[in-house]
Amino acid sequence: MNEPDSTVRLQTLMAQTPDTFCLVHGASEGQTPLNAFDNALLEAGVGDTNLMRMSSILPPGVSQAECSALDLPAGGFIPLAYAHVQSSKPGEVIASAVAVGIPEDNSLPGVIMEYGDCSRLVQVESRARQMVQNAFENRHRTLREIRSVGVEHRVKDCAASFAGVVLWYK
Repeated sequence: MNEPDSTVRLQTLMAQTPDTFCLVHGASEGQTPLNAFDNALLEAGVGDTNLMRMSSILPPGVSQAECSALDLPAGGFIPLAYAHVQSSKPGEVIASAVAVGIPEDNSLPGVIMEYGDCSRLVQVESRARQMVQNAFENRHRTLREIRSVGVEHRVKDCAASFAGVVLWYK
């Protein structure tokens, strides 16, 4: 492929705004912290993709879908916002959560907040939801609803928890 064609293709790809989001989560053990993280990604259904971590803005007018319906391509570059925690302390509880704030006005962007900690899921998810409320207050926008998901895991040897918001094009 010559350079002008590849530049145009990259600009087109980067200019696309996702129209769909899905919430994913997973937690797992592994031989090393990286293996634990990889296993948590597999449990969440995004382990065979290349994650592109992004900041926390939900595009205007997006709709929620089940990730299985998105047909994420193996090896594809997948934009998402996520939280994760890793620990090698047996008995420690770790949790990760994401919360999505959907505005009353669909023409405005929403927000995504991520939080992970060595704590119970109820506290971690509550914190992520509170951050969404704060972000809407700071933007002077009316919040229609918050959707959230998270996962908690008690460490056996070496573990990771992961929660994310995948943004995609349906």
